[in-house]
Amino acid sequence: MTRWLLRMMTELSSRKFISRMTGRFAKSSFSRRMIPRFAAIYHIPIEEAEKEIGEYLSLNDFFTRRLKPGRRPVDSASDALTSPVDALITGCGVIEDGMMLKIKGQDYTVEELLNGSPRIAQYRHGYFWVLYLSPTDYHRIHSPCDGQIVESEHIAGKVYPVNEFGLTSMRRVLSRNERLVSYISHEGGEVAVVKVGAMNVSSIRYVEPKPDRLRRGDELAYFEFGSTIVLLTEDATLKPREDLTLGSKVRMGERLGTLIPKA
Repeated sequence: MTRWLLRMMTELSSRKFISRMTGRFAKSSFSRRMIPRFAAIYHIPIEEAEKEIGEYLSLNDFFTRRLKPGRRPVDSASDALTSPVDALITGCGVIEDGMMLKIKGQDYTVEELLNGSPRIAQYRHGYFWVLYLSPTDYHRIHSPCDGQIVESEHIAGKVYPVNEFGLTSMRRVLSRNERLVSYISHEGGEVAVVKVGAMNVSSIRYVEPKPDRLRRGDELAYFEFGSTIVLLTEDATLKPREDLTLGSKVRMGERLGTLIPKA
């Protein structure tokens, strides 16, 4: 009964106008006074931030902060696929005939995640990661490889939470929430970076100017409040790291696997 009630409350509260209201407050100068408390509650390492904490003009300004140079070294190997974000791995594995299995007890199809894109045929037997960003994490999104953005798509949707409760208690949140997808062509194939919006997120934004050609580690976009990335690799183009499993923490620029040139 309690789980059902919480689910119904989440359904009612996951409306975009509520997220817009939250976003407006987070961008207001009034929210600035909340920054020190926010940083303390979530144990945010403020020494990594590009600016002093008093220099941020709003909570959103602080939340989307850049880091000091060198705080996230990017794996320099030419065949490395790196994490686009700081995150907790909440799902990973081989895509089985277009299915991503056992993501917090639920199965997803690549077709629904990518909204029926004609590119889904390239990912039916690839590899996937679900990378969850908590409020503690650095929220800028970077390119996982060298390459060219060959397509971008905005998929309208809900703004359900993507935390433990949302992924386990709501129905297939990752493919129902608003998403921004970047398809990046690299020397050995293609990857899809799926940026999933979440409850109390005002938006997912590309950096300006919007990138086209990318180097591994270049800024791609950022979240305004916590959310999730689903990273997909094309069939037979990756050897994943064997030591990364569910519950592993990764940092932006850390190697997720080795890219394999397509035969």
